[in-house]
Amino acid sequence: MKRNNSTIILGITGSIAAYKACELINIFNKDGFNIQAILTKEAIEFITPLTIQTLSGNKALQDIFELPAKWNPVHTSLADQADLILIAPASANLIGKLANGICDDLLTCVVFASKAPILIAPAMNENMYNHKVVRDNIERLKSLGYKFIGPSRGRLACGREGLGRLADVNAIVNTAKRLVK
Repeated sequence: MKRNNSTIILGITGSIAAYKACELINIFNKDGFNIQAILTKEAIEFITPLTIQTLSGNKALQDIFELPAKWNPVHTSLADQADLILIAPASANLIGKLANGICDDLLTCVVFASKAPILIAPAMNENMYNHKVVRDNIERLKSLGYKFIGPSRGRLACGREGLGRLADVNAIVNTAKRLVK
């Protein structure tokens, strides 16, 4: 596989759509991207770090306080490596943290320490997505330059049809490729 020397930090949050991160990693790998995944503590309720690490070929990072093999502040070194930060799926919780400056885990610390473009792919229940607070948080992030893709309409984890599904994986990949520095 040919490397294109671009690193995408893939943030995975607590959503049933976390399993689609595997497909994203596979596509990006085929295209030669280096994928470094960060899983929130909620994400590991849906997908295992071992799965993500096996697919990406890189350690699946989770904890900001994990001691590195050699001294190197993880959040700043990752932030410096990133050509793009893609958060897919992005939960209402993570969107709220970012919009309000809450920096309490590895993923939010990397986002705030990075100068790379940020692409967010929300995935949640339609009522959550349409809640005024969530919509306001998304608009605030857009006003700060964050890019969004989706969500799309379809069958949701709650069994209803509605807006809240993770955007199509190929659409996410194509948008991400356009944003890579």
